[in-house]
Amino acid sequence: MSVTIRDVAQASGVHVSTVSRTFSAPHLVNAETRTRVLAAAEQLDYRPNRAARSLKTGRTNNIGLIVADLANPFFPPLIKAAQAAARRQDYHLFVADTGEDPVEEENLVLAFSKQVDGIVLCSPRLSNKALEKLSEQVSFVLVNRRIRGLTTVVMDVANGARAAMEHLVELGHRRVALVAGPAGSWTSAEIRKAVSEIPGLDTVVIGPNSPTEEGGIAAAPRVAEAGVTGVLAYNDLVAIGLIEGLEVLGVDVPGDVSVIGFDDSITGRLHRPKLTTVAMPAGDAGRMAVDLLIQSMSAATVLETHLVVRESTAPPRTSGDRGAT
Repeated sequence: MSVTIRDVAQASGVHVSTVSRTFSAPHLVNAETRTRVLAAAEQLDYRPNRAARSLKTGRTNNIGLIVADLANPFFPPLIKAAQAAARRQDYHLFVADTGEDPVEEENLVLAFSKQVDGIVLCSPRLSNKALEKLSEQVSFVLVNRRIRGLTTVVMDVANGARAAMEHLVELGHRRVALVAGPAGSWTSAEIRKAVSEIPGLDTVVIGPNSPTEEGGIAAAPRVAEAGVTGVLAYNDLVAIGLIEGLEVLGVDVPGDVSVIGFDDSITGRLHRPKLTTVAMPAGDAGRMAVDLLIQSMSAATVLETHLVVRESTAPPRTSGDRGAT
């Protein structure tokens, strides 16, 4: 005979409703009771009937997570942490990739809305107006996008950009480039605004660019022609592509040009020279977004970033700027 919720209740010494809450709303059950119920369920090999629960409660215990590009190494740690947070609370996580396409992003949100209890939407490219409209149809938490009235988890990219530029100033750089990200990126806009506020810098903005290694390679000639000695790139992939493109043009990093990325991805740590970068707490963002979504909490959370100095930055060869090449 199959194990029922009543068997778990009897084995753990609690009411049937407490067992039900342990699986449907674990945050409403105290830790000691929750541990006892889960231990009894595991010992009895009890599995909740998701279909029956969905019919009764109107909830699926499924969450959608939509990212801009699965190939970007920034996202896997976020996805892994989000999945762990969902599993811990008896939810399943379904992941989809928009390919940086706002039309596909909207299509995925609408498709997911029929199958999940809510969506974590990471680095969305849709307009604020479109996202506000979609929020009327499905609950979601935005990651790295701030919109008044919507639940958001953002990383303090502005502070990270300031730390990166201040590092370049301390090294002696005075003319620098910002290799921006894609049009419509909240992160890119925040970085650009923060960089414009740094005193003592002559800043050239190059972009928008594809947030990929190819985007960095394509930006290399414009960086070389700009006569800069330092660069802040939109993300680590762009920074790595830029270094590769500059190398082809005979520009040495960091000898001729210092390069800073964003994300602190594994790719940047393995690259040579090892990439100086702004570390982004992607895992913390994934965990927090899932928790806020499941608990139906309204919040605007900001996570700290910090600069990690490695091998791709150094003082300029001379006290002055490089001439245009």
